[in-house]
Amino acid sequence: MIFQRALRRELLSTAGAVFTTLFTIVITVMLIKILGQAAGGKVASADVIALIGFTSLGYLPVLLILTGFISVLWAVTRSYQDSEMVVWFASGVSLLSWIRPVAFFGLPVIVLTALLTFFGTPWANRQSAELKQRYEKRDDIAKVSPGKFQESASSERIFFVESVAGDLGKVQNIFVNTINNGRSSVIVAKEGSIEIDKNGDKFVVMSKGRRYDGLPTERDFQMMQFDRYGILTEPQTKSLSEDKSAKSMTMMELLENQSSSYNQGELLWRVSLPLMGIVLMFLAVPLGFVNPRVGRSANLIIALLLVVVYLNMINIMQASVVQGRMRFTMAWWPLQLAAVILVGLAFAWRINVNSRMHPLVLWSGFKGCFHSKKDKKMADAAQARVSGS
Repeated sequence: MIFQRALRRELLSTAGAVFTTLFTIVITVMLIKILGQAAGGKVASADVIALIGFTSLGYLPVLLILTGFISVLWAVTRSYQDSEMVVWFASGVSLLSWIRPVAFFGLPVIVLTALLTFFGTPWANRQSAELKQRYEKRDDIAKVSPGKFQESASSERIFFVESVAGDLGKVQNIFVNTINNGRSSVIVAKEGSIEIDKNGDKFVVMSKGRRYDGLPTERDFQMMQFDRYGILTEPQTKSLSEDKSAKSMTMMELLENQSSSYNQGELLWRVSLPLMGIVLMFLAVPLGFVNPRVGRSANLIIALLLVVVYLNMINIMQASVVQGRMRFTMAWWPLQLAAVILVGLAFAWRINVNSRMHPLVLWSGFKGCFHSKKDKKMADAAQARVSGS
């Protein structure tokens, strides 16, 4: 059918433009955030590209849902704005005829959203957590980049080295500033290395250096020289453990471990996203109505508010499950059922707009009756004044 073919082409072209715009915005924001973390020493500079990729994979389900919703809404709104919808209605095409092409367009989007939500996002979260944990487990001195000041994990020590050996075990021309109980201590040394004692504690052992305690203007200022000096960087060696948070667990792990409220909350979120995508795409069809003479700003604002409310309600349900106030079996379906009912009411509202029982028709009749009674009272009052005179 010409209608369905034209609609599919428009939906695909609109979806490509919308997804590109949204993905560019998200990538830009993430790039700024992750680069700030790398500059602050929270993540390794070499892991920035990988972290951006893993983080963007986590945002893809929501981006796909918004892409499908905005694409359908934009296509319907444009059809009303350009008076194409009048032509389709005059040709016998009902608003319900939009359901089939929207379903064909939305099916790949929903399937991809479900795959990313159930499998892709947890894997990306595990990989991202592993990179961050691996960097946090490194020694403070191993995190230092040559020629750059680096703050330690405890924020009590600042390192600076001029050069680092290839195995990251030896450094040269070291500067260390330590703040302990409000007292400053500065250590400079020609070279240093990382050593582990029998208890598993890690030290940076420096040689041929000086230590300065306090300020030169104070009486208790001290200066000493040393041939060998060690600084504790990590109390004990810790093995890198796999991230087992709810967001990083696979679907099988979530289904097998539902005793935890956090796991139930994460399961509710993953189940809700594909359902939300289906509901929003069909809701966009009746919501896209605009008056060609008025403009389309109002319905876009309403659509945006509905998406925000929908997402917030899912977050509220998830928080209720996590806090133990609701069980998963009683939390995931009421909101989705209410959303489906809203879609049905919205279709009925737009299809039966000319029915005598439609709320707009009833409101128009009520206003007409009210005005006729008011005019009658004014006429009676005028007649009474004429009779009295």
